[in-house]
Amino acid sequence: MKNCLLSIDWDYFIYIKKEDWGSHLENNKSLVDHWYKKYIQEQLKGRDIQKSYQLSPEVGGFWGKIRKHFQFEQDLKVYVSDSHALSYSIAKENGCRIIYLFDAHADLGYGGLSSLNFEVNCSNWLGKLFKDKLIEEAYIIYSPYTSEKPEYFKSMNSLYNIKYCDFDDLGENIKVSKIHICRSGAWTPPWLDEKFIQFIDELGVPYEIVDCPARKWDPEHISFSDQINYLLA
Repeated sequence: MKNCLLSIDWDYFIYIKKEDWGSHLENNKSLVDHWYKKYIQEQLKGRDIQKSYQLSPEVGGFWGKIRKHFQFEQDLKVYVSDSHALSYSIAKENGCRIIYLFDAHADLGYGGLSSLNFEVNCSNWLGKLFKDKLIEEAYIIYSPYTSEKPEYFKSMNSLYNIKYCDFDDLGENIKVSKIHICRSGAWTPPWLDEKFIQFIDELGVPYEIVDCPARKWDPEHISFSDQINYLLA
C-alpha cells in the first residue's frame, strides 16, 4: 500500500478582500515585520488591514469533512510548520507516493519547468517531488478564494500525474499516514494565529511542531521609531 500525505495550507481558509497583496519571501521579516508595515501603510490611508482578511466559515467543519473522505492510519503522524516546504521532506523521508493538497496555491513551481531546478522552497516543493521521482500522483484541492487556475501549470500537468479536484469529488476511505499543516506566515496574518492553533487542536490528534515560531501582534503599542523601521523595511 502506498503511503499518502495530506498537506494543508492555512491560506486555504483565508479570504483577501479586494486587494491582492502579492507574494513574499519566507524569512523572519516576512513573518511579522511586513505585516506591521502593511498595517501602518493602510492606517495612513484611513483603512484597517485587519478588515481586509476574513477567515472562511468552512474552517469550523473542515475536519469533519476530511474524515468523510480520509481514513487515518493507526501510526498517523501530524506535523505543523510555518513553511509548506516541509511537505517535501515529510514525503521523502516517509515514502509518501501520493499527495493530497488543500491550498490557495498549487506549489508546483512558478515560471515553468525551469523553476524546478531551484532548491526546494514553499512555492515549488510539490513540483520538486515529481521531478525527483519521489511521488506518483498529486490531487490539488484549491481554496475557493484562490486566484490560480490549473492551466497556469500546463507544462507540469502534461508531464506529471496531477489532478485538480473539488472537495466533493474525492472518494472515501483514502488512507493517510501523514498530515502536514502549515501556517504560511508570509501570506496569513498574525492576528489569526490563535484561530490557526484552534484549528489544529480541533483535529484531535497529537502533533509535532517543526519551526513554527509564535508571532506577537500588538499594533496599538508599537513605538514611533518602530513604525519608521517597519516602513523602511
